[in-house]
Amino acid sequence: MKRSSLYKTLAFALVGLGFSASVTAQSNINDLLAAGLDDAERFTTDYLAPVSEATVYSLAGSWLNTATAKPLGGFEISIVGSLAPFGNKDDKRAFVLNTAEYENLRFQDGSTSKEVATALGDIEGVTVVIEDENGLFSESFELPSGLGSEDINALPAGFLQGSVGLIKGTEVKVRFLPKIKADGAEVGLYGFGILHDFSSHLPAEKLWPVSLSGFIGYTQLSGTYDFTDTNFIDGENQRIDSEMRAWTFQAVVSTRLPVINFYGSLGYISGSSDTDILGTYVVTSGPFQTTYVDPFSISEKFSGASGSVGAKLKLGFFRLHAEYSVAAFDTFTVGMHFGMR
Repeated sequence: MKRSSLYKTLAFALVGLGFSASVTAQSNINDLLAAGLDDAERFTTDYLAPVSEATVYSLAGSWLNTATAKPLGGFEISIVGSLAPFGNKDDKRAFVLNTAEYENLRFQDGSTSKEVATALGDIEGVTVVIEDENGLFSESFELPSGLGSEDINALPAGFLQGSVGLIKGTEVKVRFLPKIKADGAEVGLYGFGILHDFSSHLPAEKLWPVSLSGFIGYTQLSGTYDFTDTNFIDGENQRIDSEMRAWTFQAVVSTRLPVINFYGSLGYISGSSDTDILGTYVVTSGPFQTTYVDPFSISEKFSGASGSVGAKLKLGFFRLHAEYSVAAFDTFTVGMHFGMR
């Protein structure tokens, strides 16, 4: 099987909520830490940033399928899945590594800067050299590629969601994915939101052909990847903990027809991610052999505008919907729903 990095596996496990147990967890974290703590942290930050951003945008979306709030006691239970394609986002699949920004890392071919893969990319065969300040000791290794090298060009997500109508024009929503475990990875999420249908306050509201609503939602994903038993590097309790949070604020409009309806939204997304590299790592190769305990943490913030269009088919108790959202990372969503009123 093609060699892959720990970070690629982490990205797929934490973002792909239905991640596959067949993805083999292999790592070159030993190589990166052998370059020194500052170099390892700098590279990992640039490497992981796009997949963290894609996750935040994916988590923030897929909340709605109409602007019409359910009446008091009306409910809907949903199974929702989405894909965030990134195959055409060249600026997210690679970043420029400038050796002037690194203390101990050099390209083997003598280049001072070049594009290398992020966790979403597919650039392979880039070899770097670690050497001490005197040039007496050195070691070379290949930088990790990303999900693209495994022909994965979209990040999947999925969850259960419930909605219930409360007082006039107000509906609350919750989403949930119980902890899923596979091959040392564990991931789960929860979220909550509130929709208010402003058109419900208009005179003769049932005669209006459209609904206009505002929505606020919050989603949090937590994941852990334990690779202590994979024998990549001496040490103990080696794991990655990641937590990602996403807020979405939307104005939504939809038609009010009996069977099929169309809707659209404009909004703003704000989110953050915290990734902790935890445990004890004993670097036994290269010129900087040492032991690290909980080496570093990476925090990122993301924000931007979003827009979406979608359609919902209602057949009594059963409903289907599809949606396409445009943002820094676009997403395509489908949902199957069961509800009353």
